[in-house]
Amino acid sequence: MGSVLVLAEHTASDRATCALLTLARRLGPPTVVLCGPADPAAVAMLGRFGAIRIATVTRTELDEHPAAARVALLAQLVRRTAPAAVLVASHRLGQEVAARLTARLGSGLITDAVDLRMGADGPVAVQSVLLGAYRVESSVTRGTPVFTVRTDAVVPVPAPVEPVVERVEIRFPPEVRAVRRSTRRPGGAGLRPELATAAIVVAGGRGLGSQQSFGLVGALAEALRGTVGGSHTATELGWCPRRQQIDQLGTIVHPRLYLALGISGSVRHRAAMQHAEKIVAIDRNPAAPIFDLADLGVVGDVHRVVPELLAEIARRKATR
Repeated sequence: MGSVLVLAEHTASDRATCALLTLARRLGPPTVVLCGPADPAAVAMLGRFGAIRIATVTRTELDEHPAAARVALLAQLVRRTAPAAVLVASHRLGQEVAARLTARLGSGLITDAVDLRMGADGPVAVQSVLLGAYRVESSVTRGTPVFTVRTDAVVPVPAPVEPVVERVEIRFPPEVRAVRRSTRRPGGAGLRPELATAAIVVAGGRGLGSQQSFGLVGALAEALRGTVGGSHTATELGWCPRRQQIDQLGTIVHPRLYLALGISGSVRHRAAMQHAEKIVAIDRNPAAPIFDLADLGVVGDVHRVVPELLAEIARRKATR
């Protein structure tokens, strides 16, 4: 069984990489291609989730030309090692890298996989389609298969090993340096965790009634140190940014605590948050589908319930 290349970024707390490793182990021994130095924290995290080998690459091209450099890097490693598959996360950079790598290799690409397994003729990918109503299994029939994975739909499962770490030397062709990209990232202590990885998510929907009332979502998220999300309707109405939309066409979440304020619970919304450990729903409609998933359901007006909840949270914080 050939190895499986997993493209990873340099971080010791990258949930996406842990999810990729969880699926990669089903196809073969995982080799992590780490874009950055292998510091002890990163090695420990990768080993905990089953990375047999860690190939580190530290070149300025990876920062200055992220997509082109990663494509060139993976293409050279595929030709050197003949892996069973290549796995990348299904974010914007990952999608671009996967598409360009597939064209470079002349192989096949399957995007947005939610599961992987080894079939009789090679790796098989599972995709969730039509708002989760169906699951499609497909495979690549030519060359090294490349998969992008919806890591927010995968629960990372540890499988501790002692990885072998080696530094890989790569010669980047001149065309990699043809375009230079620069980015600026906002900073500040007030930033909340990313929605897909947040431990606490507070989401609002149509039942809040207005953009002004949607402020209750932010206030409760702030009090609980959580992250704000919204239903499809809330984003369509402009109450919250599109990147905060929770449904199968937006972000899939799996927090420890999910609070739904004024969300009735469409099929695609429930499919995107149903794996939360604890679900609390507040809505005035006792027949709202969201209550079918809720561990705790409050039938009432969010405009009365949430301020009372905020007051109770403040009282408990004051008595600590």
